Amino acid sequence: MGAKIRIGLVGASVSGTWSSRAHMPALKASEEFELTAVCTTKPESAEAVRKTFGAKQAFHDVNKMVTSNEIDAVAVVVRVPSHFAPAKTAIEAGKHVYCEWPLGKTTEEAEILTALAKKKDIVTAVGLQARACPEIQYMKGLVEDGYLGEVLSVHCHVVRDGVLTRPSHRTWQRDITLGANSLTILNGHTLDALQYVAGAIEKISAIVDTRVSNWLDTGRNETVTVTSPDHIFIQGQLCNGAPMTSHTAVIPFAGSGYRMAIYGDKGTLVIKGDDSVQLTKLSLFGAQGNNTLNEMVVPDSLNLVSAETPGGEAFNVGQMYSDFARSINEKNQYVPSFSTAVGLHNLIDKIQSASSKRAMISVQI
Repeated sequence: MGAKIRIGLVGASVSGTWSSRAHMPALKASEEFELTAVCTTKPESAEAVRKTFGAKQAFHDVNKMVTSNEIDAVAVVVRVPSHFAPAKTAIEAGKHVYCEWPLGKTTEEAEILTALAKKKDIVTAVGLQARACPEIQYMKGLVEDGYLGEVLSVHCHVVRDGVLTRPSHRTWQRDITLGANSLTILNGHTLDALQYVAGAIEKISAIVDTRVSNWLDTGRNETVTVTSPDHIFIQGQLCNGAPMTSHTAVIPFAGSGYRMAIYGDKGTLVIKGDDSVQLTKLSLFGAQGNNTLNEMVVPDSLNLVSAETPGGEAFNVGQMYSDFARSINEKNQYVPSFSTAVGLHNLIDKIQSASSKRAMISVQI
């Protein structure tokens, strides 16, 4: 193995955030990346993160970090409304960029970043890490190899609990215009995994609804108004002709977790977990020519991360970093790119359009 890729992470923190739970542990265990620098908004917090995770440098000015000659790649792990500026600055500095999903607050932001990245000829990755999950990859391979025969239909659902309350640092997600909500995140990851495994969606009808219009801010003990949707129902058709349905929701109590089933004329595949597809440990089951679903053993060759990589949320992110490194070193694309993100942003726009028009609309351009 050659020299490690030197990466700087924007949006670092010691605890309690997505970066501290997933990205930092994944990078600390990585065999391909060196966590060279971390960046927060304050010198004190940046230094605390540097010490906690063993980074070489701490920055509180994102422009200084991403333009440093000691950085090869940048990870953008701030809140969604703040993705655009650091990602754009890093691209303009010629750095390879891994940005969390959604890529931008809007489709327009995602398109601008994608065009700029193509112009600068850098490697990009977007945090659609369900694709890096070994069980999802194995399921995709089985479908492609004909395990199911002709795909007849696809059904997917993910239902999480906890919609009634939010801690103060997360109530900003109540505003649909900020781009981080159940439609973009929970539904976005779910549909990306569905299309990755079963094929692209051709046309859809949808219901996008906000059933709980107020949250309790648990830090301030006050009620806040919500415009972000919490229920997304989709039915449509894949490009291969198979009908599909998807139900994504956040409800008050006892969510039922994640499940995707693909039915073919030779068999059935079912994958499921206790939480969102990108976050949870998944189990894959198959039946071929009979009615008994048996759990399937996923090949060890699909595990790319080091043995030191923690399980849970950090695992799939670690898988993504391994493929991101491979993409950089081999100058090929092994991770979902910014172009992938633009496609998903456009699909979500079409879902909103189908819901408002109460009509079946074409997704493919």
